[in-house]
Amino acid sequence: MSGIVNVHEAKTHFSHLLERVRRGEEVVIGKAGRPVARLVPIEHAQARRAPGSARGRFRLARNFDAPLPKNVLDAFEK
Repeated sequence: MSGIVNVHEAKTHFSHLLERVRRGEEVVIGKAGRPVARLVPIEHAQARRAPGSARGRFRLARNFDAPLPKNVLDAFEK
């Protein structure tokens, strides 16, 4: 099954199509040869981050929030 899978074929082979999607493939379902829907794998959500979990892993310069030098500001205006 390549290209567009028609609705009847999708209903008949739905389990097979889900397996293809599980392996990372996108499946386009069409009606009368025209694309109507796309089956795509779900992107798994990243683990939630805990506030403060990066403490001690990096440092900010003391002047991090100081105004930028004039030459840098001018570069943004070009």
